[in-house]
Amino acid sequence: MCVVVALLLILFGLFAIFWQREYSSHQQVIQLSNAALRELAKDSLIERGKRMSEQLARAVGEPMANGDSAGVSDMAHEMIRHAQIRYIIVFDRNGTIVAAGGDSRQVGKPMVDPLAERALQAVHPTGQWANDMLDVASPVVYARQRIGGVRVGMAVGEPTDTQSQILQPITRHLDSASRWHHRWSIALLAMVALLGAAVVVLLEWRILGPIRQLGRIMAEDKPGQLQPLEIDEDREDEIGELMRAFSRMRAGVAKHDRDIRRMAYTDPLTGLANRLSFRELLDDRLLTLHASSGELALLFIDLDDFKRVNDTLGHEAGDEVLSQLATRLRLILERFQARGADIARFGGDEFIVLYMADDIRAASARLAEAVIEEIERPLVLGGKQVFLGASVGITMFPFDAYHAGQLLKNADIAMYQAKVAGKNCYRFYSRAMDQAVERRVQLEQDLRGAWDRGELSVAYQPIYTLADGRICGAEALLRWQHPHLGMVPPSVFIEVAEQSGLIESLGRNVLERACGDAARWQNGALRPFISVNISPRQLRSGELPDVVGNALRNSGLLPQQLHLELTETAVLVDEAQASALLSRVRATGVKVWLDDFGTGFSGLSHLRRVPVDGVKIDRSFVADVLRDPDDLALTTAIIAMAHSLGITVVAEGIETEGQYDVLRERGCDQGQGFWFGRPMSAADLAAKFV
Repeated sequence: MCVVVALLLILFGLFAIFWQREYSSHQQVIQLSNAALRELAKDSLIERGKRMSEQLARAVGEPMANGDSAGVSDMAHEMIRHAQIRYIIVFDRNGTIVAAGGDSRQVGKPMVDPLAERALQAVHPTGQWANDMLDVASPVVYARQRIGGVRVGMAVGEPTDTQSQILQPITRHLDSASRWHHRWSIALLAMVALLGAAVVVLLEWRILGPIRQLGRIMAEDKPGQLQPLEIDEDREDEIGELMRAFSRMRAGVAKHDRDIRRMAYTDPLTGLANRLSFRELLDDRLLTLHASSGELALLFIDLDDFKRVNDTLGHEAGDEVLSQLATRLRLILERFQARGADIARFGGDEFIVLYMADDIRAASARLAEAVIEEIERPLVLGGKQVFLGASVGITMFPFDAYHAGQLLKNADIAMYQAKVAGKNCYRFYSRAMDQAVERRVQLEQDLRGAWDRGELSVAYQPIYTLADGRICGAEALLRWQHPHLGMVPPSVFIEVAEQSGLIESLGRNVLERACGDAARWQNGALRPFISVNISPRQLRSGELPDVVGNALRNSGLLPQQLHLELTETAVLVDEAQASALLSRVRATGVKVWLDDFGTGFSGLSHLRRVPVDGVKIDRSFVADVLRDPDDLALTTAIIAMAHSLGITVVAEGIETEGQYDVLRERGCDQGQGFWFGRPMSAADLAAKFV
């Protein structure tokens, strides 16, 4: 449209220039005609002036020769009455004025005007111009002698009637031609303007309008929301093809948008909402609740020991378990008729439920109990039953937090506390949990670098042979003297180290320190052993044989003097890998003991499949061996069965002489506890081997 308007403006400009040129030509023709007529008038005036000046020169010849100044003056005055004559000057041969028609004051004065020189020298009638004034000079001759001259000044007047009559046809013709050109020019401009307007309307209606509509619809289209598009199916031109192509493109984009949104917001395994979809849903729900002052519960569900399913049955079976549990969770929400309830798979084996009810705390507790009970029901996979549990953390809006991120954090903290409480239960979030988490985070930060700062040390608890009461070795125990908290219990910081991954570096340091100290305890034939605890993470890393080998080489300790202690649960997480690693370690001469034996769910049957050299009876059995007949019977059975397999038995937590006597009578090989001695430094323990 701008181009069309610009073209019209250019065309109008050209017409304006044409009109201006035509008007200039008209004026130029008139001016040239007038100039030509004026030239003709001048020529006529010159001829008339010459005749008049010659006539006056002949008339004043005799009076001038006779000195009749009055006669000369009368003749000059008589001639100056002519309409076109402005002055008459009669002068002698010296240029002195004899008579001046019209101005008697000049008589007797010399001629000093610019035309005087040429007039004085004229020998025949001569005309000369000064502006629009014609000066014709003729000599006065008497008796064939020049006695003076006359000058006649004549003015070019207005065009005569004859001249005007000559110019009138030319002017009329030019005016007529100009009017004709103007009318046709205006008509042509009007036609061009109408044509331009028609082109603009046609462009707007047939081309620009549809294209602008397509652009507007494209700009207003939103993901999942497409504006309706009206297509003229009868159009067979390029615009029609463009609109149909655009319609097909929008349909394809809409389909891809739906597919992408489904993939982006839906968990492909369970069909539930995923983390991204849930987070947007939670933000929207909280905005609504902020305005309506409503209440909401967020349940964070984490399956207990789900990794065991993947490790034993495979990941495909694990996926099937998650799919079945997702269906069960949907059915639970339908059974509860939960209004505004939503469920999502948050990742891995974690699910989240948003729940709204009147008495939100009591209702969410009932829902959590139903979820745990439903998950406890056995799942059937390939004809086999699989049993699982779930830990549920619950947080509530607006009581615990106002924002989505804080609610998720609180629910995760509450779920972790449910796992700490024994799993397969639920816990509500409380402010105290935050403080506990903060303390744990701070403790983890302080634990990093504690070994390099000298805050961590290794203490040794002696181990005695119960048959003769002689010291035979020691167990290495890690201790932490915190600069502000004092002595931190191992049960606190060992768990933090295990969960943060620091246990691997700490375990390597303790092993090297213990081997180095034990190598210095040798006294002649006495070669005491050192017992070092190995964490499950160290066993799972697969580097245990190499770590043990490096520690022995660096310290010079004999492999037979090193005993590695592992818990039953650490061995049974991956029994096949544990057996392979422990077999490699035992092949070097290092002995392997099972710590806290009897507290796990494995029982004695695993002693035949796991290569171990000894077991350590847990202190919980030793503590009640004098009061509880069951503990005494169980301890006796453990000792007898271990001996039948050729395995050494060590009792932990011997604190009284009575416990010592009972265990010795039952044939327990070795023991340790406060009755023998508390954990001590390497130097103090070395003194006992002297």
